[in-house]
Amino acid sequence: MKLIDNNSYTSQADTVVGASEPDVARLAKLIGAYAPHDGCFELRIPGVHAIRRSRTNTELVHALAQPALCIVEQGAKRMMLGQEVYEYDESRMIAFSVDLAVAAQIKRACHSKPFLAFRLDLDPHKVAELVLKVYPHGLPRVPEGRAVNVGQVNVSIVKAATRLVELMAEPGDAELLGPLVIDEILIRVLRSPIGVRVAQIGTANSGVNGIAKAVSWLRANFSQPMKVEELAELAHMSVSSFHQHFKSVTSMSPLQFQKALRLQEARRLMLATMADASTASWKVGYQSASQFSREYSRFFGSAPTRDIARLRELSTLELTHFAS
Repeated sequence: MKLIDNNSYTSQADTVVGASEPDVARLAKLIGAYAPHDGCFELRIPGVHAIRRSRTNTELVHALAQPALCIVEQGAKRMMLGQEVYEYDESRMIAFSVDLAVAAQIKRACHSKPFLAFRLDLDPHKVAELVLKVYPHGLPRVPEGRAVNVGQVNVSIVKAATRLVELMAEPGDAELLGPLVIDEILIRVLRSPIGVRVAQIGTANSGVNGIAKAVSWLRANFSQPMKVEELAELAHMSVSSFHQHFKSVTSMSPLQFQKALRLQEARRLMLATMADASTASWKVGYQSASQFSREYSRFFGSAPTRDIARLRELSTLELTHFAS
């Protein structure tokens, strides 16, 4: 595993805030109020979320991370993309530029001091609009890399996020002023050390933007046969360039990415709908039950039936713990 810190890409100075900062504490209190129990809660303004987790986990939670900015107010989290590890806490924010198949762990949390985070979904069109204002002479050139970036969070971003969450108490203010504060947050992120990389989500001729289009197609059609040539055309790249950019951005090949989407959805179906492995594998596009079982075991660490039984047992234990 390789620990990644995207601040190493730039020498631009930034003001770090820590867990003891009053601004972070104020935002944590607000997030805690809007996330009264464990979960992710969308607030009054679409795309703005409050997140709470009350315990650490040794089990890797596989998920699809969508384009978003996440600021931690309390606790710490580790996110794994392939063999790379990204860690973030009260001093570091994380931004995802495209949908990514990731595995994550809450590293610091308890019932008295839960993990609390603010999440703002990133709209490529809005980012593109603001990039023209922040970088009127064009984006500085940087080597294209992963579509995930961790950077130091500064006081101005925390204060703007706090004002945005405070607006939720007044419906009229949230509707009228919320979009303006979101613009402020995005502008401050675009001007931060990770800003140029985040900006690529809204830059039409960037590799990240092209790969985002291909990833969106894969998300919507993961159960269908995939033709790399058509994905490359969608991304406006040659097949060889598409393969190179796709792996650079997502850490996976297109086939591996599709496989991750299928396996995660199959796991969700078995847990949520009580579907058996054969039914789930067929619904997500597998023609061979044995191939599904092999790939599921490699991806999640155990065979489908055993994995689902273990997860259900863990859920039962957690419910018993919360009730006691």
